[in-house]
Amino acid sequence: MKNDPKTSAGRSDTGTRGDAFRLAVVGAATLKGRELKEVLAERNFPAHDTRLLDDEESLGQVDSVGDEPTFIQTVMPEHLENVDFTFFASDEAYTRNTWEMARNASSDIIDLSYALEGMEGVSLRAPWVERELGITPAIDFGGAPVVVAHPAAMVLALLLLRIQKANPIKSAVVTAFEPASEHGRRGMDELHEQTVNLLSFQQLPRSVFDVQVAFNLVDRLGEKSLPPLASAEERILRHFRAIAGDKVVVPSLMLLQAPIFHGYAFSVYIEMTNPMKLEQANEALAGPHIEITQGFEDAPSNVNAAGQEQVQVALRKDPGHANGLWLWAASDNLRVEAVAAVECAEGMIGGRPRGKVQ
Repeated sequence: MKNDPKTSAGRSDTGTRGDAFRLAVVGAATLKGRELKEVLAERNFPAHDTRLLDDEESLGQVDSVGDEPTFIQTVMPEHLENVDFTFFASDEAYTRNTWEMARNASSDIIDLSYALEGMEGVSLRAPWVERELGITPAIDFGGAPVVVAHPAAMVLALLLLRIQKANPIKSAVVTAFEPASEHGRRGMDELHEQTVNLLSFQQLPRSVFDVQVAFNLVDRLGEKSLPPLASAEERILRHFRAIAGDKVVVPSLMLLQAPIFHGYAFSVYIEMTNPMKLEQANEALAGPHIEITQGFEDAPSNVNAAGQEQVQVALRKDPGHANGLWLWAASDNLRVEAVAAVECAEGMIGGRPRGKVQ
């Protein structure tokens, strides 16, 4: 039985507060933007006004906030006026071109596009991992922007930190399978079109991946693909180091582009310092945000993980190595990142004394 993301561990109770905030979602029509809007509603984030903003291509589209229909508007200074929290779910380039409007409006900024990564004063956040490490971020009254860590980095850090607490890890090797949704709706559409065209013996579109992805598995994309697969691999490792620190070894990682629409899948081999029984490993991993699966029907897969906040994990011992452990895991990349973004905003509420209804 899958956990309901509305009632799973870590759910916010901020909806019971008397405060209410103005929010803006930049990139509201993107896959990340739509997922973010759902998570804000499910967690009862205390908002009395949510503005949906995006580029000119999405301008005028009808959407909804709760039960109220609304139109997607363009990003302009007047649309960010008095906004307490601005979530950037757009692509990197669009975030770079518009984020200063939110800063000038004194809005707290949560960036899901990675555009602000590395800028002075910007922090990289992964609330699940922070809780696992017992870290309580200080309340920031200065409104410094936050970049949400890559969902694959968050999942891998959580898994390895849990095992590390029970048995020191000597090394870890990960093969991660990236979904088309990491390239947004254009990536999803191109995978669909490639699949259809292959079955009808037509030419394949390649504007996103610049390589055949449908019915295929590759370790690199074409030269014209942006961003290249190698840059995503580097970002996952960079974010892993930043959020896990020196508390666990950095895994060796190979990122593959998989012919799947949603959800990461991970094959993880862990070499531990001491032998470990499977029951001990299951007990070590069990806890918030991780669901240990046993049966065939609920085995980890990108299909079973879709729409779920929980990371699904199945374990087995390596029959040839007493200290070896295999993990097969799956998680919904969009859901994990959206939940982390909303949790970041929940943690920033204390730094916005002006965030009451105005």
